[in-house]
Amino acid sequence: MQDLSSVPHAQPKPASYAQTGAFKRSIAICADDFGIEAGVDEAIIELSQQNRLSATSCLTMAPFFGAHATALTSLTIDIGLHVNFTEALGQQGLFLPHSKLITQAYLRRLPVTQVRQQIEQQFDAFELHLGRVPDFVDGHLHVHQLPVIREQLIQIMSERYSGCMPWLRNTQPGKLTNGLPWMQRLKAQVIGALGANSLTRQARQIGAQTNRDFFGAYDFSRPHPPYAAMLDAWLSQANDGSLIMAHPAKYVSAKDLFGKDRVEEYRVLGSEVFAALLEQHGLEIRRLSELSI
Repeated sequence: MQDLSSVPHAQPKPASYAQTGAFKRSIAICADDFGIEAGVDEAIIELSQQNRLSATSCLTMAPFFGAHATALTSLTIDIGLHVNFTEALGQQGLFLPHSKLITQAYLRRLPVTQVRQQIEQQFDAFELHLGRVPDFVDGHLHVHQLPVIREQLIQIMSERYSGCMPWLRNTQPGKLTNGLPWMQRLKAQVIGALGANSLTRQARQIGAQTNRDFFGAYDFSRPHPPYAAMLDAWLSQANDGSLIMAHPAKYVSAKDLFGKDRVEEYRVLGSEVFAALLEQHGLEIRRLSELSI
């Protein structure tokens, strides 16, 4: 494991924002994939209790969601639905490899009725186990913004939640500095290009708010800087209403090919280095549901 004290720019400036009385910007930190593994769920609960997260999105058909969902009800964070069309997780349904799902969505070959039924099923499971409306909706591998899926999602949300509309995740990346490798910056741009503008436009039509911009995407399979250094780069460009996505885990199963990255995210987000970075960049963690963006 890397010594976090060696990460550049990890120490706060001599005069902090709190000391100078400067205005702090409010950002959201969302941990995805609640329900997928016990180590993920434990990490999300602990970091939420430490006020290091302000949101988590739930894979409601995942094996651990039903057993662990009640632990979320005592947390003061936003709880959302992580729409899933790529990971079967022991369930029957429309689950395709990510690249094939994108292709089928853009060719408009996804079966509309099945897409709608699967989204409804995931909303039903959320409400059953949590007894409430989701604060927000996003997608596993950002599938919520793809054609066919996004149209059905928007229609379902307008029908189910017209009086208490959840916000929707906007994947349009914020400014990405040259401190991040080019291929890592490219991934963030590609994610946004796969439907962010269309989704945010349709969200406005039903009165759903979105985060201002998006950070936290990186390619686990390619070389990348230490997580603390990437976090520093994202936080340095964050605005009021920015959303930073995270994937922490206390421990992972052997089948998780990128589990080392998840464990490192948990370690950094729970560290004093993260607290110092927030202070250095004049940021505070808030729930997006509390903000008017």
